[in-house]
Amino acid sequence: MEMVKEETDVKLECKVGDKIMEVVKEEPDVNLTYEVDEELFPSENEIFQDSMSFSAEVNQFKCLECGKAFPIKNKLIEHSVVHSGVKKFRCDECGKLFSKKQYLTKHLLIHSGVKKFKCDECHKLFTWKHHLNEHLLIHSGVKKFKCDECGKLFSQTQYLTKHLLIHSGTKNFKCDECGKLFGRKGDLSKHLLIHTGVKNFKCDECDKVFARKHHLNEHLLIHSGVKKFKCDECGKLFSQTHHLTKHLLIHSGVKNFKCDECGKLFVRKGDLTQHLLIHTGVKNFKCDECDKVFSKKNYLTKHLLVHSGIKKFKCDECGKLFGRKNDLAKHLLIHSGVKKFKCDECDKVFARKHHLIDHLLIHSGVKNFRCDECGKLFAHSQHLTKHLLIHSGVKNFKCDECGKLFVRKGDLTQHLLIHTGVKNFKCDECDKVFSNKSYLTKHLLVHSGVKNFKCDECSKLFGRKNDLAKHLLIHSGVKNFRCDVCGKLFGRKSNFTQHLLIHSGVKNFKCDVCGKQFARQGDLYRHCLIH
Repeated sequence: MEMVKEETDVKLECKVGDKIMEVVKEEPDVNLTYEVDEELFPSENEIFQDSMSFSAEVNQFKCLECGKAFPIKNKLIEHSVVHSGVKKFRCDECGKLFSKKQYLTKHLLIHSGVKKFKCDECHKLFTWKHHLNEHLLIHSGVKKFKCDECGKLFSQTQYLTKHLLIHSGTKNFKCDECGKLFGRKGDLSKHLLIHTGVKNFKCDECDKVFARKHHLNEHLLIHSGVKKFKCDECGKLFSQTHHLTKHLLIHSGVKNFKCDECGKLFVRKGDLTQHLLIHTGVKNFKCDECDKVFSKKNYLTKHLLVHSGIKKFKCDECGKLFGRKNDLAKHLLIHSGVKKFKCDECDKVFARKHHLIDHLLIHSGVKNFRCDECGKLFAHSQHLTKHLLIHSGVKNFKCDECGKLFVRKGDLTQHLLIHTGVKNFKCDECDKVFSNKSYLTKHLLVHSGVKNFKCDECSKLFGRKNDLAKHLLIHSGVKNFRCDVCGKLFGRKSNFTQHLLIHSGVKNFKCDVCGKQFARQGDLYRHCLIH
């Protein structure tokens, strides 16, 4: 075999089968030519058996498995062991196996804890210099390795290689604690930190602790207030890109995660996991202010805003303030006028689903919440809570028109309709009109003829419970309302109010037969019986 050489030849031997091959490595020269003795040297494919090749033009030895090239053949031969899958060098510290002894030697530096290579940008320490060099690419901002699947860019090729496992869908690494699967062993290792319960990374802003440092770093973005990732659908901003990615699932409308207990569907698996805590009945998070308990910590956190008194979310329609943004969002549905949740029992419609669910309890007849003061039963806990305000005697809501005080704001709101003079709810039986629907509903009981409320004193029957309550004042003998004009006493304020009309001199009710006028409608009614 004849070779073109310069001053010194370097002979390399490679044994393939029973043959010994001698190759001379020279400095690169694009004009070099080689004459090969065919009898001494088999073909290239036979020599390297589809795993190695020699490029004469660039004077390199290339691995056909991964494309990596080497300046000398013995390096290529050593490298081929990696692809063989044989790993005979074991780490006594962690049991990890290596195909080469030098790999094990380098690995042992990790267990030594010695990190002498420091990044001048972020002060992060590294065991090996090449890790520092790779890390510096992050600060350079250069990302030249692109994923063809999603377009994501990476500063290092190994990051791209690991990332591609996500798209492959292959998850061969399973967590023995919870059964969760991972595509990468490193992801499993990081996940296992969650189960250890060890959280060594603490946020100096809010004292929240984390098992992994990068989770802390991500969390710190919240305190920075920087939100540079925007949702094109609704304009919502996020501090982290993966938060935006999760958020986008909401707009997709796809709900692939179903609760086996109640059938409710969820867009994200994490939402389903959180929801399942409700069915367990376990509530480990307690509010120190009101002793209310919650199944999830974030529910408690949101609830605490109620006690803080801070309400920074305002409704542009009615000016109402809310402590939580989602409460405002739910409230806005009222102004939209859209009510797509209908009760099959009475055809009543609701803007929000949970309002319908609450309403259905009324039809069920189940009332598990009892007032200890008067024994009244309620279908909902919040109804009982509102009712208890009546017994407190505290009336903080005042009508600016007439000075009347109310225990509940809702009662004041209903009362204000009286002063507007607007009465849009008409009785089809007698044409009487009312300012709100609830008054009409109660009034209709008069025409129904049904009287289920009986007075134990005189056996008189009433169609409405509040009418019975007013009637009982007669038997009590208590008369707290006195007329300053004539000194007459009344047990009920409404009767007192009607009486005052007599002294006012105003007579708005006229008899169509004789023209006589009366101060009260009841007096006119009795007069008409004469005619």
